[in-house]
Amino acid sequence: MVRKIEGAARIPVPGGKIIDEHVGRVNSGDEGISIARMVAPAGWSEPAQTPSFTEYTVVLRGTVIVEHAEGTTEVGAGESVVTTPGEKVRYSAGPQGAEYIAVCLPAFSPETAGRD
Repeated sequence: MVRKIEGAARIPVPGGKIIDEHVGRVNSGDEGISIARMVAPAGWSEPAQTPSFTEYTVVLRGTVIVEHAEGTTEVGAGESVVTTPGEKVRYSAGPQGAEYIAVCLPAFSPETAGRD
């Protein structure tokens, strides 16, 4: 069955970051995957988390910074990063901010994010 999704659901978060979920628990009712466009202002950061999902991040503009057990990884426009379930990570944006697509398997939820 083909399902057209007319638009994204904007999910409010603190710190000036915009989350537009196209596919996932909130917008389409999908629990197996979430696909969202994120826009984070310069200097944005969020608390560390230990999610129970795999997250695939494709950076479209700017830089996403990922802090993890092995150090810090900067991911620029045209690059991607994959984080695995059970891995403690902390995301932030570089000096020009960041625009990126995040895909989570299974779908993101606040309960499965494991935020500190």
